[in-house]
Amino acid sequence: MIAENVRPAASAPARLFGALERQPADALLGLIGLFRQDPRATKIDLGVGVYRDDAGETPVMQAIKAAEHRLAETQPTKAYLGAEGDARFVDLLAPIVFGAALAGDPGLTGVQTPGGTGALRLAAELVARGAGDPKVWIGTPTWPNHAPIFREAGVTVRPHPFFDAASGTVDFAAMASALAEAAPGDVVLLHGCCHNPTGAELDAAQWSALTALVVERGLIPLIDLAYQGLGRGLEDDASATRSMLAAAPEAIVAYSCDKNFGLYRDRVGALWVKADGGSLAAVRDNILVLARSLWSMPPDHGAATVREILEDATLTSSWRRELEEMRSRIAGLRAALADADARLAPLAHQGGMFAMLPLPRDAIFALRASHGIYMAESGRINIAGLRGETVASFVAAIAPYLQR
Repeated sequence: MIAENVRPAASAPARLFGALERQPADALLGLIGLFRQDPRATKIDLGVGVYRDDAGETPVMQAIKAAEHRLAETQPTKAYLGAEGDARFVDLLAPIVFGAALAGDPGLTGVQTPGGTGALRLAAELVARGAGDPKVWIGTPTWPNHAPIFREAGVTVRPHPFFDAASGTVDFAAMASALAEAAPGDVVLLHGCCHNPTGAELDAAQWSALTALVVERGLIPLIDLAYQGLGRGLEDDASATRSMLAAAPEAIVAYSCDKNFGLYRDRVGALWVKADGGSLAAVRDNILVLARSLWSMPPDHGAATVREILEDATLTSSWRRELEEMRSRIAGLRAALADADARLAPLAHQGGMFAMLPLPRDAIFALRASHGIYMAESGRINIAGLRGETVASFVAAIAPYLQR
């Protein structure tokens, strides 16, 4: 007999994680693992998106080493930063990104973020709070993490054409036609320079036409500027961003220092938003509230290192010189590839570390098996993974498979 004050046992509740489904493995991380396991001395890693020198290393810049030494000797505290991060870092970086005049625009507000990815995620959350139901338009192909970042924030993603694989150039007519369907208040995600994964870039006339379209239709440009200085130089790589921000009443810029300062593992970035004076304070309030919930306060070390460099003319000069050496090496490899095979000629007119090779998917696996050449299944290569001495053998290996 059951006592009156004892309830029958309820059915067992569903376990918290019982509804979770397995997720596909990250293809790039898997490629890294396969490369490491390959014992061949002649193997070539063109997958992971980090700069490498001609010795195949990802070096620490001398300017970074000097700045870190100063920090180790003089940094007075490891206390928390605020949610906005290192404000001095943001202030010093702004003229490099926007130029002296635009950096002082009273309608521009910025915060430090954990890398460019953190800047994009913060931007996505801010967009999700925007008026109406804004959608974000993203060119195809793009960096694989772009769309997931916005979808995880609850923002609808709309693809638009960008790359013409046959010519290795931007299909601007198709891009403009698609964006003509975007609604006022929608966001257009743009690569400021050095497109990842294709290397293809809008020319000056196309940027001008795109800027006019954005302003006319009331769209919000969100510029991902992750490789400034590695394409055509610091100034040229920022020119499109500056022109767009000068014209658009509202805009967003997600910036990464991971590549142009070589601070990959330190995750250094910034987010800037341009808005009119009536909404700017609310924009900043929301940025800080969102940042507080996402990561509380950004890490200090990388941003402090950049700040040390930009506060010192000698270190700034050293950084600029080293960055130009990196840029020149990448440009030289592009030229060498283009000269080696006419079907690779478009690479000479592209910019940055990446390119999409006109290779069928089965060829990519064959090259991996036969030659130890590792690249993404899309045909994207990190050009900086090549060395001067490996260009000829690489082109000889891919030549039988090139489709262009």
